[in-house]
Amino acid sequence: MIDKLARAILTVIGVSLGAFIGVIVSRMNIFNFTDMQDVFVIIIFGLIFGIIFFLLTPKVKKASLNIVSTFEKELLKFSTGDIILGAGGLIVGFIIAFLISQPFTNIKYLGPAIAVLSYLLFGYLGIKIATRKKDDVIWPSINLKKSPLSKSKSDKSQASSIVSPKILDTSVIIDGRIADICRTGFIEGSLVIPEFVLKELRHIADSSDSLKRNRGRRGLDILNILQKEKIVDVVIESKDYGDNIEVDIKLLKLAQELSGKVLTNDFNLNKVAEFQGVEVLNINELANAVKPVVLPGEEMNVMIVKDGKESGQGLAYLDDGTMIVIEGGKKCIGDSVVVTVTSVLQTAAGRMIFAKLKNVINKAV
Repeated sequence: MIDKLARAILTVIGVSLGAFIGVIVSRMNIFNFTDMQDVFVIIIFGLIFGIIFFLLTPKVKKASLNIVSTFEKELLKFSTGDIILGAGGLIVGFIIAFLISQPFTNIKYLGPAIAVLSYLLFGYLGIKIATRKKDDVIWPSINLKKSPLSKSKSDKSQASSIVSPKILDTSVIIDGRIADICRTGFIEGSLVIPEFVLKELRHIADSSDSLKRNRGRRGLDILNILQKEKIVDVVIESKDYGDNIEVDIKLLKLAQELSGKVLTNDFNLNKVAEFQGVEVLNINELANAVKPVVLPGEEMNVMIVKDGKESGQGLAYLDDGTMIVIEGGKKCIGDSVVVTVTSVLQTAAGRMIFAKLKNVINKAV
């Protein structure tokens, strides 16, 4: 039905255009036609253009659909906030252009030209300025959950709009330590949760694999904790870049556009971000940084739990998970001993402490 209607409309348009051209040709009196011949020329042109438009309907329809599809894809790259702000900026730009072009309306030829240029220039500037300054307009107002703010929370929100936002990736949400870090108050500014990260979390939570499903649900629970406890301002970003782009690439693009920092514990994402000039906050590096400092020559009480890779070595662990390699400690597995630190090795995976036995303080029975 729609195809027939479109074909009929285009045919009518073609006939009308052909008749119009026929009228112009007949009035030019190139061939000195009689009135009947002029009518015949108009009919011929109308029929020719009507047939052409009738035959071109499928191609015109296909081209129109491609244009609409392209426009839709481009539009989907922008968030709803960007579109609203852009429309508002366009209206303001048109108002300014109207006011500026008014004094020139009575000038022949020049007036209309100035008006057109003003509308184009200020319309473009209105869209650009509104979208580029969107953080000043809507950033503090897009929290996941809105609630009445006290004076202190209002001040906190204003301060967070100045500090660069922290964009969370999927791994750091599932990890869960972000909630504890936020409780300490060391995280300033807003935490940004992109919608494509939420989508990935929901996909993991719906997985048929029980391990993945539990990880996804843990990530969603962590987000609920951050929202309910109101530890920091949590905002959601609807901007997306298409399904054919990896989530990590989307995160880096979003961080560049928001002038924010990516919060992660993914080593590979960290390296890619460094290469692209995006600032990264890695919570694994934070965890290593806040571990107690141990210097060679210090003594500590530890329990040897298993043997090491090399002959005669024993392994012990501090409360934060740091591994201690003890020379000659294999014979004291299960015992509490005093060891003397000989050296400390910092690696990409963490820190290792090397020590030697001093004496046994509590031998296992």
